[in-house]
Amino acid sequence: MVSINVSAAGKPIALARGLPTVVELSGKQLEDATIADVKSAIAKEFPGFYLDRQKITLKDSKNTLPDDITLKAAGVAEGGELSVKDLGPQISWKTVFMVEYAGPLFIHPVIYYFPKIFYGGPVHHSMLQRYVFAFVILHFAKRELETMFVHRFSHATMPFMNIFKNSAHYHLGSGLALAYSIYSPVYGAASPYIRGTVRNDPLYIQAGAAIWLFSELSNLITHIKLRKLRPAGSRKRSIPQGYGFNLVSVPNYFFEFLGWLVIAALTGSYVAWIFLVISTYQMYVWAIKKHRAYRKEFGSNYPRDRKAMFPFIV
Repeated sequence: MVSINVSAAGKPIALARGLPTVVELSGKQLEDATIADVKSAIAKEFPGFYLDRQKITLKDSKNTLPDDITLKAAGVAEGGELSVKDLGPQISWKTVFMVEYAGPLFIHPVIYYFPKIFYGGPVHHSMLQRYVFAFVILHFAKRELETMFVHRFSHATMPFMNIFKNSAHYHLGSGLALAYSIYSPVYGAASPYIRGTVRNDPLYIQAGAAIWLFSELSNLITHIKLRKLRPAGSRKRSIPQGYGFNLVSVPNYFFEFLGWLVIAALTGSYVAWIFLVISTYQMYVWAIKKHRAYRKEFGSNYPRDRKAMFPFIV
């Protein structure tokens, strides 16, 4: 049996007012007892303080100890001390993703099929509007299906309040703002912006649709490849290879960018271009972070000529 002293990091924890306490891990040794075992013991003693709310660190340290590390590997001795911090209410990443993508799936059909509510009259939809509507619905339906059946998350949860910040990007950006702009009479079949222009040329629109379809299928392929790299319930990673990964560290982001670029280019909508710029910037920040993490983790084994997000550029 292993005994570990556990105290609150910083201010007292409302859900664990009995801290500090001694956690006893029956049938365990320092060599096989993990941080996850400590969390489970804390949650058993303080039921409201569930595992995902807990951040475990060494005494006087701010570095989070991963769940799968053993006490011995973490440098904890028999009778040693760990600190725990309350991360606040948590929500699963999968739930957040489902809510994020559900917004556009609801908003776009409402504005598309009920234009009188938003524009004061009917809109005779152009070919361009019909295609963009299909692009958006198929894109976010794919996102929902990937969340349910493809994605594996390295972290189970995030702070509950993040759902509002994360959802705003999709509900307001690619949802309300984009839909209100694209399905307006400005892009309707009778509009001078559309009629007699390249934006009403079937060949132009179908060429864009072909590029869009390529980007969506490619995005899906890269997501499936990433899933196969990480066994279920594991954080272990290997160097991704093939289908875009030989050129960039995060080809899924590049193909995501390409899909939204098609919508912005086909429509010329200021809203679509603004959403593209904001989304691309955020994906670029994530791409650089992941690219550096790969280089740090795999060192000299990681391909030196591989870029972060844009092939041959950066």
